Amino acid sequence: MRILIDATPLLVRSAGVKNFVYYWLSHLKKQSVKDEIAFFPFLRDLGRLDHQESVSGWLATFARLQLMGLLNGRDNQALDLLVSRRYDLFHASQLVRNPPRKCKVTATIYDMTCWLMPEMHTDANVAATKEYAERILRHADGLIAISESTRQDSIRILGLREDSIRVIYPGVSDAFFQVTEPDIEGLRQKYAMPDCYLVFVGCIEPRKNLTRILDAWDLLPLSTRADCQLVAIGPLGWEKSETTARLLGGGGGVRYLGYVPEEDLPALMAGATALVYPSYYEGFGFPVVQAMAVGTPVITSGVSSLPEIAGDAALFVNPHCTGEISDALRQVLSSASLCQALRARGTRRAEQFRWSRCAKMSLNFFNTIAGGD
Repeated sequence: MRILIDATPLLVRSAGVKNFVYYWLSHLKKQSVKDEIAFFPFLRDLGRLDHQESVSGWLATFARLQLMGLLNGRDNQALDLLVSRRYDLFHASQLVRNPPRKCKVTATIYDMTCWLMPEMHTDANVAATKEYAERILRHADGLIAISESTRQDSIRILGLREDSIRVIYPGVSDAFFQVTEPDIEGLRQKYAMPDCYLVFVGCIEPRKNLTRILDAWDLLPLSTRADCQLVAIGPLGWEKSETTARLLGGGGGVRYLGYVPEEDLPALMAGATALVYPSYYEGFGFPVVQAMAVGTPVITSGVSSLPEIAGDAALFVNPHCTGEISDALRQVLSSASLCQALRARGTRRAEQFRWSRCAKMSLNFFNTIAGGD
């Protein structure tokens, strides 16, 4: 079978989706034996993952994004000429507007936040995501949902056929399973990290609940915060200006590292006392599984996909309750036995989320949709 997967998200600034696409495509290539896997728009290799930059040079990126702009013109079906005669199946990204009509088409459903929480997104993001649903998701031959929670939400909100959607969990990079003590110490020195720090990882946007995290931290007694820091890692997004100002201003034990290179993230997470991730909604929640893989205790929300993904390996909180989040912070900072239990359960749980498994299931899914073996 000949499969063409749209890799356009690798050419633009992105967080979770780019992480998914990069590692998914890498492992699909490794796993495929009899199937031909190619990347659109005409990417020969995946380069180095950087959430802030394209995986290709600026000229190659510019040319490919210009091509996508032309192909996305109203009712432009030129993609059929480029794709359908050579490939059996095309897997679309959210950046495709006119999918080919002469081969099978599949796509990924990440989450339903633009319907459930539109106020937490930019107007442009909401409009683009809903257009993706109308042009791609409603007409695809098959769909991959990254969690059962996302699958159920998409069926309820979009009225999609239940039998058209397969749940295939993403994986976690092998680097998160292979962190050593020297790795942790090296990154601790590089970033001048204290012995005790709580870490948040993610784009700085309203859905991630940074305001309540900061408020919950401030509720802790000064004696509890004295020897610890609250560290935020991730690029600035569209968070409210007052929250961003608090984050950037520091003080009170709060520190913002901004975006850090992908290769530094495993050891930085492994050195943390706990991950703090009380998001209002997640389709999957990569930082939760990454933290479990490195053996870091997790505080997260008991909503959306997060209980499904974390299982018994996290301390769950109500994301709307500042006091509950603060109490969870106090527990992980004061109970070594709780942290030890969460670490043990987390590392076991994380083994379920391997990219090799995801790739194998995805190839089986593609073959089923295309009518192959």
